[in-house]
Amino acid sequence: MTTHFPGKVFIVGAGPGDPDLLTLKGKRCIASADVIVYDRLVNPALLGHSSDEVELIYAGKEPGKPCADQARIEAILVRHAQAGKIVVRLKGGDPFVFGRGGEEAEALREAGIDYEIVPGVSSAIAVPAYAGIPLTHRGCASSVAIVTAHEVDKIRWRELLVAADTIVILMGLRNLRVIMDRLLAVGCEADKPVALIQSGTRSAQKKLVGTVHTIVRLAERCDFGSPTIIVIGEVIRLSKGLEWFRGSLVGDTETGRKGSGEFYAGKHPLGLLKRSKNCHRAASTGS
Repeated sequence: MTTHFPGKVFIVGAGPGDPDLLTLKGKRCIASADVIVYDRLVNPALLGHSSDEVELIYAGKEPGKPCADQARIEAILVRHAQAGKIVVRLKGGDPFVFGRGGEEAEALREAGIDYEIVPGVSSAIAVPAYAGIPLTHRGCASSVAIVTAHEVDKIRWRELLVAADTIVILMGLRNLRVIMDRLLAVGCEADKPVALIQSGTRSAQKKLVGTVHTIVRLAERCDFGSPTIIVIGEVIRLSKGLEWFRGSLVGDTETGRKGSGEFYAGKHPLGLLKRSKNCHRAASTGS
């Protein structure tokens, strides 16, 4: 008699790009998976944690190109789980922050499939941090709004501008000009700082700083592409003094300081932190 073991789906946040930002639980899920259904923004290095027998299914969605249908992705998850397999749905960032994780969880519940949500480090938080931009800062910003710009006309720009000191916009690069025009139309100051961060937390990261009035022209000159996060707010003025990640910096910033003896990231193949040669560890005696 063959015993049938029920399958299970783990909806796992892969983090924003730097593989070191994957959670420990996410890593364990990947290692235990029979099937991994992964997205375009998942760092391929993370798949190295999987077993040799794992089945890998790409379900990436390219901007402006035909992509995997959401219903088809959900059907794949259900089918493999019904076959008794451990399935990992690996999604960039956090699955419940503009990741359609809720839709997939609903589909699994309706099909009677057991599932877990494994949160990930959202790019909305991590990417600005890697660019030296604190989303909140005492005396400068006490509120944050995170929006997606897929449907620009549905965003209440006036209310958003009033309600949040810092605005983070995901998937908005293609609509950058429209976004800036909308902000100006509802009374946003033309000199309010704006930052664009492309490929955040990866070694190819680059940042551009301008204003609501100038950022479109600057972005066209610097040839920014997807994935890019837009940050709007006074906290951007702090980034010059708080930059630490040595990606590719453009605009009004400079490249990394040599011989500073500080920790730096972005030069190791996996983005691991390492200490420069002239930096010495303090003695354990506390000297």
